[in-house]
Amino acid sequence: MALDQSFVGRSYPSTEPYEVGREKIREFADAIGDPHPAYRDPDAAKELGHCEVIAPPTFVFSITFRAAGQVVQDPQLGLDYSRVVHGDQKFAYTRPVRAGDRLQVTSTIEAIKSMAGNDILDIRGEVHDEAGEHVVTAWTKLVARAAEES
Repeated sequence: MALDQSFVGRSYPSTEPYEVGREKIREFADAIGDPHPAYRDPDAAKELGHCEVIAPPTFVFSITFRAAGQVVQDPQLGLDYSRVVHGDQKFAYTRPVRAGDRLQVTSTIEAIKSMAGNDILDIRGEVHDEAGEHVVTAWTKLVARAAEES
């Protein structure tokens, strides 16, 4: 069954603040194999004009995808998560994520499409710091595969 188009534009409450730690940034950089010193060394980050260690650009996915869980788990939406695959991801930054940031995400359903029995759900996550300043917008595309006919 196709997802309800009336959910397009629906926003969900902001998440609790997520505090970005140096160790989390380092672990993420290690996991993706990126040796850039600005992800590990505060002095290297300062040489590049940053006040603190910065995170790789895709680091914020872990925060925004968790926030998108509010959408995915909304029983009224009726998304069958057991059939979902991650279709696409993109980011638009105002500034890098830094160690010490306390970030909150507000998720909004931007689009719902049906193609060949599959539901395609576009979720926009607006990430702000604790001062309310925009840090990054993340777009996540989820594809709920059509149920196999028996």
